[in-house]
Amino acid sequence: MNNIFFPLVCYLLLVLGIAVWGSRKSEKSGDADSFMKEYFIGGRSMGGLVLAMSIITAYTSASSFIGGPGVAYNVGLGWILLSMIQVPTAFLTLGVLGKRFAIISRRTNAVTITDFLRARYNSDAVVILSSAALLVFFMASMLAQFIGGARLFESITGYSYRTGLIIFGITVILYTTVGGFRAVVLTDLIQGFMMLIASFAVLFAVSKAGGGVAKIMDTLYKTDPALLTPYGAGNAIPLPYMLSFWVLVGFGILGLPQTTQKCLGFKDSRSLHRAMVIGTLAVGFPMLAMHLAGAMGRAVMPGIEIGDLAISTLTIKLMPPFWAGIFIAGPLAAIMSTIDSMLIMCSAAIVKDLYFHYAAKNDASRVTPASLRRMSFSVTAFIGIIVFFAAMQPPALLVWINLFAFGGLEAVFFCPILFGLYWRKANASGAVLSMLTGCAAFFFFTITKVSVCGTTAIVPSLSVSVIAFVLGSLFAKAEDETLLKNFDF
Repeated sequence: MNNIFFPLVCYLLLVLGIAVWGSRKSEKSGDADSFMKEYFIGGRSMGGLVLAMSIITAYTSASSFIGGPGVAYNVGLGWILLSMIQVPTAFLTLGVLGKRFAIISRRTNAVTITDFLRARYNSDAVVILSSAALLVFFMASMLAQFIGGARLFESITGYSYRTGLIIFGITVILYTTVGGFRAVVLTDLIQGFMMLIASFAVLFAVSKAGGGVAKIMDTLYKTDPALLTPYGAGNAIPLPYMLSFWVLVGFGILGLPQTTQKCLGFKDSRSLHRAMVIGTLAVGFPMLAMHLAGAMGRAVMPGIEIGDLAISTLTIKLMPPFWAGIFIAGPLAAIMSTIDSMLIMCSAAIVKDLYFHYAAKNDASRVTPASLRRMSFSVTAFIGIIVFFAAMQPPALLVWINLFAFGGLEAVFFCPILFGLYWRKANASGAVLSMLTGCAAFFFFTITKVSVCGTTAIVPSLSVSVIAFVLGSLFAKAEDETLLKNFDF
């Protein structure tokens, strides 16, 4: 057991050390405005490697290391094919949004995605709706990550779910609260490498235990030939479901604030181009390795009833204790990096987008850096503690909570972000209409389980959102020309 804990404890101490360093860096900020740029986007200083790892670790999560491979264990190789849609995440995000976001955020002094939306639409309704949506869906997504981290800890160490939740939860809340954005992106860099090492280790262990890939595939075929087809066991992945996934984790990721936020913080165009290549490779390997390990794990160790426990069970049974400790640090890294990105954005939504803009009237002289620091620390910690207590009673399969949060964020943010960057006729009426109808449609289709042509909730919700945005923009008053100059290229 000690051999399992040693690499894990070293890793947790390392991220806490980085948090302390990040805190000292933010203490040197001269005024309130400088503090917010440092705490929430790290002073726009990310290089290519850090940017790539930061985007990828914000995107990959408990679902990538636990939930997704758990589904692959149950339905087979078809789920791996589906998961590969996510490989171009960094390329797509930075290629479509990166350069324009970087230029516009510097022109408008935007520090958050909501800052960008405020500058583009000049609407309080857009700001308040976006801040509310961020808080609701980020907290749902963070809940899934807390549950995933605690379950992983429980299944590998043998300690209770609550013990795992306390150790994991306190660490991630503490280092995010103390360190801010700079600590988040630097720990993301380390966490990215931990994910790569862990995914290689578990895939190697499963393949070795099964006698090689060819033998494992033969066993899966004898178990159920459908495990080797694109449609999966029991036809679990029909064509409409594939279409839904292409929307949800394909081009729909352009509406995810946790990845688009990172486009505000990189240093120069060279960093952007390097991150596009590194990020694509960095997400491809762990995604393929973990889902392949999950699917092949069924041949090596059949009979695991709860999908979320497949990877952790395989790890503890197949790997030496030290490597099991390395492995748990990998998926914990993926989970922690997702939580820290969302936690810092929730804090920014309250402190920067609501308090500083409305209460302090966007005037840095009205608030001291010390009081802003205390407020930022308190808000970050408070949100983390709320999610921590919500995770005390976990539901059954966390992959679906994560997908729900993904879909909700995309239904709200996809149109205002993308149209705001590329369509001059986009205006506040279109943005508000699309946010409200997109969110309402997503809740309706999710709760009632009404399916349009066999697709999941995200497809009709995003369609409704796009139609509402276009109609609202065409029939309402155009934005002021002075405002639009900041968005012209």
